[in-house]
Amino acid sequence: MSVDFAAEGLLDGLEGDAREARERLLRRLHDDGVSLDELRQAVEEQRLILLPAERLIGGEARYTGREVAERTGLEPDFLMALRRAHSLPVPDPDAVAFTEADLEAAWTARTFQKAGVRPEDMLAITRVLGRGLTQAAELMRSVTLELVLKPGTPEDELALRYADAAAQLEPLTAPMLGQMINLHLRHIVRTEVISATEREAGQLPGAREVSVAFADLVGFTRIGEEVAPDELGRVADRLEALTTERVTAPVRLVKTIGDAVMLVSPETPPLLETVLDLVDAADAEGEEFPQLRAGIARGAALSRAGDWYGQPVNLASRITGRARPGSVLVTTEVRDEAGDDGLRYSFAGEKRLKGVRDPVPLFRARRGDST
Repeated sequence: MSVDFAAEGLLDGLEGDAREARERLLRRLHDDGVSLDELRQAVEEQRLILLPAERLIGGEARYTGREVAERTGLEPDFLMALRRAHSLPVPDPDAVAFTEADLEAAWTARTFQKAGVRPEDMLAITRVLGRGLTQAAELMRSVTLELVLKPGTPEDELALRYADAAAQLEPLTAPMLGQMINLHLRHIVRTEVISATEREAGQLPGAREVSVAFADLVGFTRIGEEVAPDELGRVADRLEALTTERVTAPVRLVKTIGDAVMLVSPETPPLLETVLDLVDAADAEGEEFPQLRAGIARGAALSRAGDWYGQPVNLASRITGRARPGSVLVTTEVRDEAGDDGLRYSFAGEKRLKGVRDPVPLFRARRGDST
């Protein structure tokens, strides 16, 4: 039975060639088995162009959540918890919303369970991967669209071009991600230190002495009120690029937080050198790029789920907020640990920091040849 897409409100606001292209795309998708409800939702969410690629990558929904749980042996509540950890929509357990790819992912989760991985650990890993992969997927979608987006392309033609491009690139994605995670796992294995006490106790490394640095862009909030969002995004992307270009072991980039980066190192001298390099690099970008300011603290911190927690993390963040543009402020512990080989320090005073009971003596760190 033919569907009247105009009567269904799926052609509202369109005229002429644009209306005809939308109707051709709707007709093609409906003939391929996409329900009217799915089409309506895609139009409402302005992702109709992406729907052919979405179906190509994920496949057609075939199973309910209960069916996936029964087939794999996963508890239904745990299956839905995994979806939430991925930051994915959680459908009704009786809704046909799961594809063959979802079923395969559930089998993988069940295999991890059988290997002895605890549910809470699986959820923690999933949350970390989900955050990063969401960003990666958004970027990959934009890159793929740029490959096919041409001025004046009809909607149906653009949707099919995008699906074709996705079909060519999708088989490369899983191997690429696998290679990347293996590279990072190998690096972590090489750099993770387990003490004799921890080996004896059979426990993971706990809190250990590390140096923590934050560096943020000065005036980023103000800039956001003056420039277009895409330009603001380019500034944040450039900060991440400047950081990754300068980070080498044992210094690690922990995360980016919009206008800031967080770095950690078990050794203080290389961290201080990296931060000084980063501040200089930001200055070298010219007047169009904001200056950086940074703060570094040292103390016992705990690494969990790819992030770090503890007193030096909070302290470094607070110190950064007190630094002047283009400067690096450090605590006494950082100054003593880094030494003065090629460096010099000037006393910046004792500062009262939010959440810290006593005033904290701070020093501005510079290279010995700087003015």
